[in-house]
Parts: sequence; structure tokens; C-alpha cells
Amino acid sequence: MLFRALKFLKLGMTQDVKSTIMKLPTITEIENLKGKRVLLRLDLNVPIENGVIRDDFRIKKSQKTLDFLKKEGAIVIIISHIESGENNTLLPVAKYLDVPFVDIHTNSFPLKTLSSMGDGDVVLLENLRKDPGEKENSEFFAKKLASMADVFVNEAFSVSHRKHASVVGVPKILPTYFGFLFLEEVENLSKAFSPKHPFVFILGGAKFETKIPLVKKFLNIADKIFIGGALANSFFKEEGLEIGHSLSDNVNLDLKELLKNKKIIIPKDVVVGAGGHKCIKKIENIDKEDMIGDAGPEFIDEIDKEILSAKFILWNGPLGIFEGGFEEATKGLAKMIALSNATSIVGGGDTLASIKDLNIQDRFSFVSTGGGAMLDFLANGSLPGIDVVGK
Repeated sequence: MLFRALKFLKLGMTQDVKSTIMKLPTITEIENLKGKRVLLRLDLNVPIENGVIRDDFRIKKSQKTLDFLKKEGAIVIIISHIESGENNTLLPVAKYLDVPFVDIHTNSFPLKTLSSMGDGDVVLLENLRKDPGEKENSEFFAKKLASMADVFVNEAFSVSHRKHASVVGVPKILPTYFGFLFLEEVENLSKAFSPKHPFVFILGGAKFETKIPLVKKFLNIADKIFIGGALANSFFKEEGLEIGHSLSDNVNLDLKELLKNKKIIIPKDVVVGAGGHKCIKKIENIDKEDMIGDAGPEFIDEIDKEILSAKFILWNGPLGIFEGGFEEATKGLAKMIALSNATSIVGGGDTLASIKDLNIQDRFSFVSTGGGAMLDFLANGSLPGIDVVGK
């Protein structure tokens, strides 16, 4: 069923994006699901402390697809990875979902468990990344996973920028479909390619080297691009300004042309930390002992003025060192966007953390589960996990 694709054809989107959406085989197209073994790739990489899940956002976002498969009588084998909690195990997630748990890394194939499963039953397998074949995209490991099922469903948009066995290896072996959340991600993020105007793009975080293509692409689409966080520090360095002990890319990025573009706005003031104290400084007054931790109030006011008239807002990445206690600018930005009447799409780990802390998740048009995947999709219009299907 390609009702999402048909809807998008009316929005004047680029041919590339139309093609991406049109070619996605959806979960509702799987024939005769009753009794069919479905290998379901989810992103269950949730924060766990002392065996307790601290944020179930990603789990809840995938629940619709899991419920659909169960209702249709499929035998569901969930696979995922996790990088938090003691021993990086998915056992706490299995307990949360109230489903059987199998460690395939100690039991070559969970044949006994699978053979005893009936229609609508669900099992969760142990952390994929405990096998090096996952990250290596080992054909052997992909075949091992695929041998357990009849079809594959990718519901892990947020890891589909990775060329891992469970993302790009299994689809080469099994008929592949996409879940409801995956389709929602593609549908909503694609709106940024043909947005309403004024369109404000806000980009924070770090690793500017990987984000330059994204900035250059959206110079042709957005009306204003605000750059904060450690990304802004790279611009300061390009201008020959002192950044002290602040985080920045240690490569020559050659940002001269971007600095000349009037669409790009970087902070004129920042919050610095030194000796356990915080203070606001103009960027030209930073000294060698300072560490830039957050965007300053003048920068936030600049963003606020644009948000007031914006019709489309795209935001990824914090404006400060969120985990280091520099949260004020990021949370202030979250509140401003939440109060806006514009279509708002947000994503990124610390971005989501700020929204969760404020309990305003429902005040945005769409909250993406992706961080790197969101950025890669916006930059390229597709992902490896999408491109591999149908090849």
C-alpha cells in the first residue's frame, strides 16, 4: 500500500525523493502473515541504568509495527543492538516487552525456541553487536540471521545509515519490507526537501566535517541556517578567533565561502566555563583559558526572531555541551520551537533529551528517532538500508 507515496506526489517534491518513497515496500504488503516467520530489525538501543530502562521513546515508536505483526499472526523474531547498561545486554528490554529472550551468541541457532513458537508469538534475540560479523557486514552472519525467517522487516530507521549485516546484509537474502515508523521517518524528513517558507534550519552538536555537505545542500533550500554547538567553534577558528579549550574539529575545513554566505548565522556571544564558573562573553573576547560551553542569549534572540515568522523549522543537535551541564540554550530553543505555529521536525540524541526533560514531545510536528541517520537522509535523500532493497 503506497498511500504515503501518493500523498507526497502532490507536494511538488524532487524526483529523487519521489523515487525513494515510491519504491519502499511496506509492511502491509506482506502476503499471508499468519504463521510466517518475520525477522524484525528494531532499534532498541535505549539507556539502561541498573537494569532499568530510563527512556522508552524508541521502543514505543516501534510498538505499532510489532502490534500489527502479532495481530496478523506472524511469528516475530526481534533483532537489535544496544550499547548501554551492564554487559550491553538486551535482557532488560525483553523483560520490558514481556517476551522470551534468546542469546544466539551462545546458542548458534535458537531452533528449539523457534520451533515451539506459534502464531503471534514474539522472541527477542541478544545484542547483535556481540558478534563482530554485525559491524563487519559478514555474509556468514547475515545468512545466520536470515536462516531464521521467511521475510525481513526493517523498522530501525535510526541505524539504517550503517552498512551492518542486519541492515544491508539480510535484505540481500530475504524479501524485505519497511515498518510504520520507518515510513513515517521518510515521509516527514522528506518534507525538508520541499518546505514551506520561511524555512529555518538549526544545526548543532559536533563533527562538522561530516555535516558540511548537509549545510551546503540546505543553503539552496533554507532561508536561514543557524549553526551552534561545537560546529560554531570551527567557524570561529576559521575567522582566526580564539576558542581556548573549546571542542572543535582538528582538520582544515576551509569554511571561507560558507562564512561569506548571509544565510548562515553563528553566535556573536557564548557562555564560557572556567574554574567552575560560567559567564557570557562576546566571541571576540574569548581567551586561552576559556571553554565555550553554550550559545549566548543574543544568539538565542536571533533565532527567536526568525522562528516567530517561520513556517517550517528543522532542528538537529544541541547548542551547547548538553551532558556537561550547558543546557540552557538548547532547552530555551526547544521551548521556542514548541510554541511556534510552524511545521517543526527535530531529532538527535541530546536534542531529544532536552525535549524529554521538558516533557514537550507532543508539541512538535515530528520527532525523529534518528541522529546520524536523520542527517544522512537529509544530506543524501536515502540511506544504505533503503538503497539495498530491490537490488
